[in-house]
Amino acid sequence: MTTRLECKTRAATSAFKRGGRWLAIGAALVTSLHAGAATLVLGGKNFTEQYVLAEITSQYLKSKGYTVDTRTGLGSVLLRSAQENGQVDITWEYTGTAALVYDKLTEKLDPKAMYERVKALDAPRGLVWLDASPLNNTYALGLPQQVAQQTGIRTISQLAAKLKAEPKQKHVFAMDAEFANRPDGLKPLEAAYGMNFSRAETRQMDPGLVYTALHNNQVPIGLIYTTDGRVKGFNIVALEDDRHYFPAYNATPVVRKPILDQNPQLATQLNALSGALNNDTMLEMNKQVDIDGKPVRDVAADFLRTHKLP
Repeated sequence: MTTRLECKTRAATSAFKRGGRWLAIGAALVTSLHAGAATLVLGGKNFTEQYVLAEITSQYLKSKGYTVDTRTGLGSVLLRSAQENGQVDITWEYTGTAALVYDKLTEKLDPKAMYERVKALDAPRGLVWLDASPLNNTYALGLPQQVAQQTGIRTISQLAAKLKAEPKQKHVFAMDAEFANRPDGLKPLEAAYGMNFSRAETRQMDPGLVYTALHNNQVPIGLIYTTDGRVKGFNIVALEDDRHYFPAYNATPVVRKPILDQNPQLATQLNALSGALNNDTMLEMNKQVDIDGKPVRDVAADFLRTHKLP
């Protein structure tokens, strides 16, 4: 099958052959077509937020005249490998994922330092980190709204103080098995805030069930993600990490350098999109998909209608 690009390229070549005076024009046209009209392959991971980000990006770039091939539903490591191998051009990556999973960094870095570090490490690999968005999908400790209202607790330090003041009361903390057992999970969190959950007070469960347990008041404390739609949909209060234990997970467009070189406006456009995202906006969009059952394409279209991007 002949593609639109092939048809346009053949037309330019024909014009080039019709006379020497078309030489420069034909060559410039072919170069321009190859630079700006090639399909951009957009990759996404396998959870709601990534489906939403990919759909917003796809619709936005198509409105700017790009041809976009969207491939979502991939695990982090597989998507990363595909981008490094040139099979995916654009992804929305998280600074914390790159630092901890791909680059194996162990030192504690503030959000800006983490961004600069992963950006520098990826530059020799031909991957360019554009502007990090304010959207930070990191871990948090969540309380049912009723518990937060009754106790007035809004920070993890306040929670730790309450636990110390009630040593004989059982405070169940629900979390996934990975966080409970990994070296940068539960134990160092306890050390950072001076908390101590007994074995009987820790309940390991599927991450999705943590939100349901909080919603149903089956547990008073749960490990959540700050921009998960169920936080808003289930009226869960995310506590402030006032000692900055959890690393930043700022969503950032990462693009292969050859693609940016071929599309001079792409960085500016993606940076504008990145700047329009934040936790409140993402929480609402994720809620609309996960709780309200709204199609991802409609949520993305609504976002673009209300955010006038250049």
